[in-house]
Amino acid sequence: MTEILFDNARWGQDAPVLSILTPFKGDDPTPLLAALGREPFARPGQAELLVLDDGSGDPALAARVEAAVADLSLPARFIRLDANEGRSKGRNRLVRHARGQWLLFLDSDMLPDRPDFIATWLDLIAKDQPAVAFGGFSLDQAPANPDNALHRAIADGSDCQPAAVRARMPEKIFTSNLLVRRDVFAAETFDEAFTGWGWEDVEWGMRVAARWPILHVDNTATHLGLDTAETLTAKYEQSIGNFLKITARHPDLMARYGSLKIAKLLRRAPLLQRFKPLLKAYVLARTPPVRSRAFALRLYRAALYAEAMA
Repeated sequence: MTEILFDNARWGQDAPVLSILTPFKGDDPTPLLAALGREPFARPGQAELLVLDDGSGDPALAARVEAAVADLSLPARFIRLDANEGRSKGRNRLVRHARGQWLLFLDSDMLPDRPDFIATWLDLIAKDQPAVAFGGFSLDQAPANPDNALHRAIADGSDCQPAAVRARMPEKIFTSNLLVRRDVFAAETFDEAFTGWGWEDVEWGMRVAARWPILHVDNTATHLGLDTAETLTAKYEQSIGNFLKITARHPDLMARYGSLKIAKLLRRAPLLQRFKPLLKAYVLARTPPVRSRAFALRLYRAALYAEAMA
C-alpha cells in the first residue's frame, strides 16, 4: 500500500489537543473541510485535521481536496492511498498519523450543525476529559428528494436520536461523529477483520463499553450522504459477514438488537428463499408508501441475516 502525503503550511505547529480524522472513498469531503475552515478557532493550535483518500482513484477529486487542505487555517495533512484498504484499516491508519490526545472521527459526508462544533468538543475535553463521547447526527441540512426518501425514513426512525435516548444503549455508536481519547484507542483499535460495510463501529463500542464509560452528548452533525434504495440494499448485503462476527463475539449484547431478534424469528419462516427477493423488489419499487418500504427494508436485512445463520 503506497501513501502520498500532503501537509499544509501550518502542519509543523505543536501537537494539538484534538485530531479530526476524516476518511473518504469517492465522496467529496470539501464541503466539510470548508465548514471546518469557517469555524473561528479562539484557541489556535488546539485542533488539526487529517484526511484520508482510501483509494478513490480520482485525481481530480484528490486535487480539489489538496487545494482545500492547503487553504485551511488549522494544521492539516492529506493522505492518499493507491488502493482501498477498508473502513477499519483506514481509520486505524489515520490514528497513526494523528498527534492529538483526543481523536474525533468525523465522516466525510457530515456537516456540523452549529458554528462552534469543534469548540464544543474542545470545551467537553477541557471539562470532562471523556474516554469516549458520541455527538450524534441529524438530517437537518440534508436535502430531501425522492431518491433518498427511504434512507431518510430509516435514519429518522432509528439513528437521529437525542443523547438521552442514545444513552440507553451506550455501545451503539457510529464513527460519523465520535470522540475518543488516545489511550482508549491504543487499547482498543478497530478490528481489521471487519471488512466491507457495517457493524465494525458498534463492535468497537461493545468492547470499549465493557472498560470505559461512553458519553452521549448533543453536538450533532448532519449526515448529507443519504443513499438510494439500491445502495442501501447493497450495503446490507455486504454487511452479512460482519453481522455474523459481531453476533458470535457479543451474543448477550446483540440479543437486545432488533435485527438479531427478527432474524431468529425468520429462520423458522417457511419459504424464506422465495420471501427474500419479494421483499427486495418491494423496497426498490418507487410507488409504495415510504414507511412501508422502510419496514420491508428492515425485514429484508433480517432475512439476509437469517439465511446466513441457518
